[in-house]
Amino acid sequence: MDKKEFIKKYFDESIHCVELLKKESEKIEKISNILQDAKNNKKKVFLFGNGGSGSTASHLVCDLAKFRDVKAFALTDNVPLITAWSNDENYDVVFKEQLKNFAEKDDVVIGISGSGKSKNVIEAINFAKENGCTTIGFAGFDGGLLKDITDECIVVRINDMQHSEDMHLLVGHLIALLLE
Repeated sequence: MDKKEFIKKYFDESIHCVELLKKESEKIEKISNILQDAKNNKKKVFLFGNGGSGSTASHLVCDLAKFRDVKAFALTDNVPLITAWSNDENYDVVFKEQLKNFAEKDDVVIGISGSGKSKNVIEAINFAKENGCTTIGFAGFDGGLLKDITDECIVVRINDMQHSEDMHLLVGHLIALLLE
């Protein structure tokens, strides 16, 4: 396949993903309402993920905290703390251990995982649920375990990590706009 064909194919697949997400409008509205309630009640919102999902978490925190006055925090942004927990315990606890220090009942915890199977995201979501937080997932592929354990989960149902990450950022931007 030449580059022109590949470009067209990528955009066609992206359009397909957007069409699938349009069917999730009710769920997206519900998630925006959860975040609006958190904002109104001065609750904290924690976001996290690995790799590209981690950078999506950081990006969305910027949009939520700067432009929407949401008390949002990316658990991906404290590299020394992440490496300390990884070194002293293991990588599976890097987000859960941070939530132990910061999360309180009725806060919102958003785990982002392209596969829906990231162990450290799952650990953190389980901890958050056990401690009375509202949990939201952004997943791809079939949603993995993340779709089963969160209160609400947006699943980009395509077997491609790049498209999943593209759509997670798109949905995050949409949700931020709904908070205006």
